[in-house]
Amino acid sequence: MRTGKTLILATKEFAKDDPAKSWWAIISTCILLALTAGGTLYNFHWLAQFACSILLGLLMVRLFVIYHDHQHNAILTKSKVAKVFMQIWGIIAITPTSIWTHSHNHHHNHNSKLRSAHIGSYPVMTKERYQRASKKERAQYLAMRHPLTIIFGYFTIFLVGMCIVPGLSDRKDHKDSLIALILHIVLYTVIISIFGPLTAVFAVFIPYFVACAMGSYLFYAQHNFPSVVFKENDGWTYEGAALESSSYCKMSPIMHYFTGNIGYHHIHHLNSKIPFYRLPEVYAKMPELQNAKTTTLNPIEVLRCLRLKIWDSDQQKLVPLKDIAA
Repeated sequence: MRTGKTLILATKEFAKDDPAKSWWAIISTCILLALTAGGTLYNFHWLAQFACSILLGLLMVRLFVIYHDHQHNAILTKSKVAKVFMQIWGIIAITPTSIWTHSHNHHHNHNSKLRSAHIGSYPVMTKERYQRASKKERAQYLAMRHPLTIIFGYFTIFLVGMCIVPGLSDRKDHKDSLIALILHIVLYTVIISIFGPLTAVFAVFIPYFVACAMGSYLFYAQHNFPSVVFKENDGWTYEGAALESSSYCKMSPIMHYFTGNIGYHHIHHLNSKIPFYRLPEVYAKMPELQNAKTTTLNPIEVLRCLRLKIWDSDQQKLVPLKDIAA
């Protein structure tokens, strides 16, 4: 069984883009997006509008994962058209390229390090650090990991974290964050003025809420699950962070489609240059990756992940807050 750098090198044969497949994924997803968006604006019943809203939100997740792959240079690296399209989509998806690329690259290079700045990821405190922290520090820490922060990721993580804060704090480097915010407000204004406020709920609010909540939770659960491993900087390795600190989320084929195979997250962290449509192939052909630490979208499993708060160095695991209090 291959391990370490040998394992990473073995994945390189899969890190090859098929431009036809990549473009088909983009075009077909955009067509479905347009159809479901139309269904939120024009429909025979509000229940049908609501169904289209949910589907639109799920398709936004899929296109975001494709965008995420492009930012990793996994697909269409030589296409100027793809670059422009993805920059536009990043603004529409309120995840502008400047802030997303910076924060996400940091996440990949420092995933599961206890002593690193938690840029682009949910913070993790050790038991010792939490016990030494002030009430204010504890409150801020718990707020960032609170289930409501994740569920309402549309506001907390995307509008505030991706647009307002970077756009106002560094207008020069993150002007696309302000553009994304302004255009988002314009989108609401146009839909309300033409179709009315109720249609804006179906066409804008619900899809963004669903997409952002799902994205926020998936990103959380991929690195915050019962058997996750966190390391001090000295004991950290890239391949170890991929296999021990990144989960494989078991889903139905339909959910794998909507999430762009991001459930194969341990493989993505092992080699982020592998296109999303090849991740199942890698999983099937490399036995070393089939014993991954897993999560699911089962409500019980979701609650189990959301309860985890503190890294207990003695037990070497993430534990609920009540365990620390006890």
